[in-house]
Amino acid sequence: MNKPYHKLIVWKEAYEFSLAIYRTTITFPKQEMYTLTSQMRRAALSIVANIVEGNSRRSFKETARFLDIARASLAECEVYLEFSRDLVFIDTSTYITLESHRGRVSYLLNKFISSQLSS
Repeated sequence: MNKPYHKLIVWKEAYEFSLAIYRTTITFPKQEMYTLTSQMRRAALSIVANIVEGNSRRSFKETARFLDIARASLAECEVYLEFSRDLVFIDTSTYITLESHRGRVSYLLNKFISSQLSS
């Protein structure tokens, strides 16, 4: 069943990024379950959820607020990825892949926000 937000490229990329974060954090140490693992997962899922919620709002001001939250959650993920790399919870190759994906989502989100401004 397709939802209107399924057509958004930014949503699709953010959703795939969130799935990648979930899959990656499965390998994190068990003692991180309620700290870094939880924080990374919540931030990644927040990106997707706030894109959907922002897209469902009627006014640009409301839409912008949720898209801004999505952008902030994406910035959180940037730090969590660096931290995970430095603690050697992820290897350099995984870090580069995830950071590249995060950057792509950031680019698309900024373009989406700009397009909402001009509508």
